[in-house]
Amino acid sequence: MRNRAPQIQGALCFTWHTQQVGQLAFMAKPVSIEVWNPNGRYRVVSTKSMPGTRWINLLIEQDCRVEICTQKKTILSVEDIIALIGDKCDGVIGQLTEDWGETLFSALRRAGGTAFSNMAVGYNNVDVNAANKYGVAVGNTPGVLTETTAELAASLSVAAARRIVEADEFMRAGLYDGWLPHLFVGNLLKGQTVGVIGAGRIGSAYARMMVEGFKMNLIYYDLYQATRLEKFVTAYAEFLKANGEKPVFWKRAATTDEVLREADVISLHPILDKTTYHLINKERLATMKKEAILVNCSRGPVVDEVALVEHLKENPMFRVGLDVFEDEPYMKPGLADMKNAIVVPHIASASKWTREGMATLAALNVLGKIKGYPVWSDTNRVEPFLNENVPPPAACPSIVNSKVLGLPVSKL
Repeated sequence: MRNRAPQIQGALCFTWHTQQVGQLAFMAKPVSIEVWNPNGRYRVVSTKSMPGTRWINLLIEQDCRVEICTQKKTILSVEDIIALIGDKCDGVIGQLTEDWGETLFSALRRAGGTAFSNMAVGYNNVDVNAANKYGVAVGNTPGVLTETTAELAASLSVAAARRIVEADEFMRAGLYDGWLPHLFVGNLLKGQTVGVIGAGRIGSAYARMMVEGFKMNLIYYDLYQATRLEKFVTAYAEFLKANGEKPVFWKRAATTDEVLREADVISLHPILDKTTYHLINKERLATMKKEAILVNCSRGPVVDEVALVEHLKENPMFRVGLDVFEDEPYMKPGLADMKNAIVVPHIASASKWTREGMATLAALNVLGKIKGYPVWSDTNRVEPFLNENVPPPAACPSIVNSKVLGLPVSKL
């Protein structure tokens, strides 16, 4: 059955598609959608409802018909997305939980589409080579997550140090019957050393929060020198000294192992590649302090979760705060039972401003490619796209394969 789209704005409907992919024919199940601007010239599909309405309005203003999947399903299958793409589709806004590879990019290209954007800064779920093969631009949303992600890493650090989740559960269970000297004694952060592995934008923002907020010393590892971060810590140390307080200090480590050995709180902010897969393993965990705190808001596979569970069992004063997991949405057996682990469901970017900004940037990536706009020259300088008081620049905020596709760069 062909794709028959609804003609009522905002209405829900079911669409059926049979799509030939290679040697396979998929008969997709019904997929429910919400439609905005049904008579729009360009068809843009979003595989999930996204926060805010500005992203929808920006697409509608540029003559786009916007179809939003409302399927009550956390993760859409490849078949579901093929059904959404249908016979004619100019671009898709997708999610990091989806498998965007050869099958989906070929289906999008056959439908006339040349634009896809993750609503995420990462794109480990995307086969960029497959996108290049079919001439599809791949967008992502950097620049808008920095402070929000750093804030969650700082929150997990404090919560782990002061055993806040354990204490909350204790209270809710009705177990508190009076103050005790040893009740939920945790770690004081002031004067301790915070370690950062990966001192890029997010890692540096986290470091500044911990140094200035808790007067912690800093040790960091990165392939590149974090000059701005070093200058910040140096200036803050001078401020403390001028006010009669003990100054903080910074150190750039030669190896990640040096950070793990020396720091009291370690936050992971590396990219995920073959050099950082299971960066935190059994051997490295053994080199850390017995009462250390480990925080991961980067990528789940950076940590060997099986080894981590065993380490938590053997070292009850060692604590972790995790926002990402090796096999999301699942945790390795035993992790959920660990009282010395704080686990949250990948919410590092979950502030209202950030998530709405991510939706806007993803939509503008797709819109920009459809309209033939150039690529923004500085993908981390996103404020012009997020200012609701003025129209956004006529550019794609961030296209990761723009050089391969030969896309022009904006001179704005």
